[in-house]
Amino acid sequence: MNQPPNQQPNQQPNQQPNQQPNQPLAYDLIIVGSGPAGLVASIYASRYRMSNLVIGKQKGGTIGLAHKVENWPGEVSISGLDLMIKIENQVQNLETEIIYDPVESIKKENGIFTLITDGEKKYQAKALILATGTERRKLQIPGEEEFLGKGVSFCTTCDAPFFRDKTVVLIGGGDAACSGAVRTAEYAKKVYLVYRKDELRAEPIWVNQIVKNPKIEVIYNTSVTEIKGDQVVEEVFLDNPYRGSKKLATDGVFIEIGGVPGNELAILAGVEIDESGYLKVNKEMKTSVKGIFAAGDTTDFLPHFQQMISAASMGAVAASSAYQYLKHESAPAQRGT
Repeated sequence: MNQPPNQQPNQQPNQQPNQQPNQPLAYDLIIVGSGPAGLVASIYASRYRMSNLVIGKQKGGTIGLAHKVENWPGEVSISGLDLMIKIENQVQNLETEIIYDPVESIKKENGIFTLITDGEKKYQAKALILATGTERRKLQIPGEEEFLGKGVSFCTTCDAPFFRDKTVVLIGGGDAACSGAVRTAEYAKKVYLVYRKDELRAEPIWVNQIVKNPKIEVIYNTSVTEIKGDQVVEEVFLDNPYRGSKKLATDGVFIEIGGVPGNELAILAGVEIDESGYLKVNKEMKTSVKGIFAAGDTTDFLPHFQQMISAASMGAVAASSAYQYLKHESAPAQRGT
């Protein structure tokens, strides 16, 4: 089996990156994003002997919020956070540092990228991989912002336990919504799954669990138009009557309607995006800016198949392309691990 080469553009992974006094830490590669795409990119970068740094907003990225992952090879059923901790440990075992400090700016000068984080730390690299994933999509309805943290939540994994023996409205019809409804039903006495279409679009395994769970009731062809209450959430308004009323009493509202690509940094760096906001990449995960690669859900490569396994594979390809870019030669084909 072909293995990544032992040589690398700058140094061995267990060495500190080049740094002059009063100068920012300098790496071959900086990976922005700590989800599957970013962490797998780091694993491959380390095997290519590229000095690399992972900068993320939160541990595990969005998949870290999933209460169950049951389609990852080798794991029958595992929480998203536990799975990402395993992958993170593999990254750190290769002596790559992961820091959680959101990047605020990117600047390119003389072929070197300079990144400044929210904590005002400065880092430099010869190449970047943007694996910034997606951010939770909002309904943009009255009450959504007002009651955030007062009954409105975007994370069933985080907040479902707070609704033990209560009634909950969960909005959405995809994998996140359906798996979130199943988890929430472990605590709540009643879960209304409100979906604007006439058929759930989640994987059949999740739909089957929804149908079999007596605590979960699906309200089809309906949207929530407003969230109301006094100090906390008390009810939602619907655009179509449910059992003769457009009001539905509830103790909480979970919003699981997908995400929008995290493209702010890419736009700052001049990376071309498509009409939906996804970063444009080719099959090698190259963006329109030389030296910047992208991987995962933030790209336009597989926007309708945003799965952990596809994000991870894109991360591996992006790392290989970054190696090729830094070495000015073709990266070897990978046949096996």
